Amino acid sequence: MSNSLLEFEPISARHRAERESTGRSICVIDSDFRIVFANQCFWDLIDLPPAGFQFVDIEMVLASIREDDMRNQLTSILYKNSATKTASARFELANKKKRYSLSIDSLIGDGLVLTVEQASIDSVPQAAPVYFGVKDELTGLLTRAGFNSTSSQLMQRSTEEIAVLFIDLDHFKPVNDTLGHQFGDQVLKVVAQRLRKATREFDAVARLDGDEFAILQVGGIQPAAGKALAIRIGSSLSEPMLIDDQTIHIGCSIGIATFPFDGETIDDLLRNSDLALRAAKNVGRGTIHFFEPHLAERARLRRKVEPELRDAIEKEQFELHFQPLMNLETNKLVSFEALVRWMHPTMGRIPPDQFIPLAEETGLIVPLGEWVIRNACQIAAKWDHPFGVAVNLSTVQLSSRRLIPAVVQALKESGLPAERLELEITETALMSDSSAAIATLHQLRDYGIRIAMDDFGTGYSSINYLRKFPFNKIKIDRSFVTGIDQSEGSYALVKMITALGNTLGISTTAEGVETEGERESARSAGCTEMQGYLLSRPVPCSELNDLIGRLT
Repeated sequence: MSNSLLEFEPISARHRAERESTGRSICVIDSDFRIVFANQCFWDLIDLPPAGFQFVDIEMVLASIREDDMRNQLTSILYKNSATKTASARFELANKKKRYSLSIDSLIGDGLVLTVEQASIDSVPQAAPVYFGVKDELTGLLTRAGFNSTSSQLMQRSTEEIAVLFIDLDHFKPVNDTLGHQFGDQVLKVVAQRLRKATREFDAVARLDGDEFAILQVGGIQPAAGKALAIRIGSSLSEPMLIDDQTIHIGCSIGIATFPFDGETIDDLLRNSDLALRAAKNVGRGTIHFFEPHLAERARLRRKVEPELRDAIEKEQFELHFQPLMNLETNKLVSFEALVRWMHPTMGRIPPDQFIPLAEETGLIVPLGEWVIRNACQIAAKWDHPFGVAVNLSTVQLSSRRLIPAVVQALKESGLPAERLELEITETALMSDSSAAIATLHQLRDYGIRIAMDDFGTGYSSINYLRKFPFNKIKIDRSFVTGIDQSEGSYALVKMITALGNTLGISTTAEGVETEGERESARSAGCTEMQGYLLSRPVPCSELNDLIGRLT
């Protein structure tokens, strides 16, 4: 293992300078119990010169401490708690009549951070947390109000850096819906027990609402200590739970904000850790994310743009653009993908990557998606040629009970045959609740609607989903297609995917084809269709007839 601090959580020059001036004694130890960093306060505390002790075994340093009480106390606390890698303690030096608080936190790479601070009686954390507020009746943890009160008190009394962790369970809803609320309550009790076990006595732990929890962690080097705690919690909650003879798997996503860097009050820290949690969930389940300033700016823009987007949906300030797909064997057009554009009254045409994420976060993607499906079907029904039309579905749409009635109604009103409508989903849309999502897809397919997996190959379980559901089409992600004529590896991967598709009776589309070389390689690799700028960029309805004339 490298001796570099890069193996651990990085300590910036700014943070290090701030810590040097706090009067706290800090020592970072690697997995071999060697000192990789210690500030001057630490050497002053143990009355040893720093020279010659860098990357030396901590045991040698402890043995060299001339003060018997200090040596015995530090040695006992460190080795007693090194296995659990988290501890808090108080100790006194009898002959010097001084009191100290000590915390131990783990780091990535199995390292430890020791933080020792001389403290008055009032500033030393108590053996048990002081709860200011009502406890949650189900779990025994603090309520939101209790957490706010307790955290405010702890923040006022402490001179330590602080982290607030906002925790959301990843798989609780399907368990609660399937096995009942009483069973779900038992799960929440186990979660509460594991959170308490993963935290220290004076950390504040709360159940905020439903399956959302929060922790205020006092002390330790931030953000390293916060991340270490988040990793412990993530690992603990990912362990199976045996409840009423049933084994349940519950994971979590965690957002983290730190004091004083990310906020001055508990309200600030809760709000910013919540924003970090949303960012974590956007990445995927089982993820940890720290607050970053751009998340607050994004939230501010969301508050500004959301009313405009809501108004735009009511006033139908959108239009559809269509991008063609061509059969590689016959060189004939087979279908078009419908893509939505926002025609803002003052900002002009807004591309989807600037408003679709907002629509998904706010739930507005459901009415917007219904508008897209309805209009795509109406436009396609009027074409002179029986081309298919494809529409993308988001995770939120797929989980909405309004989806199937909206699709059926769109087909009925437009008169478009169901087999000409294709709905595209990504693996991400299946991940949040795959069993329910696949059940919805089966219902849609029963109506005769075609289902395609978009961006195939970018996720971790794409092949597994092919086993679970009989997709009509695989759309091979452009990252595999770009430069396929120049890369043997890309060509081999695409050929493998097309072979899999042929075996399962699924057609394959090469996405993002931009050159003749890529088209010929996609054809040679066995792709059924192609889509990309080589054929055309997405065009509005007013240009569609000219495009069809040019390509047929």
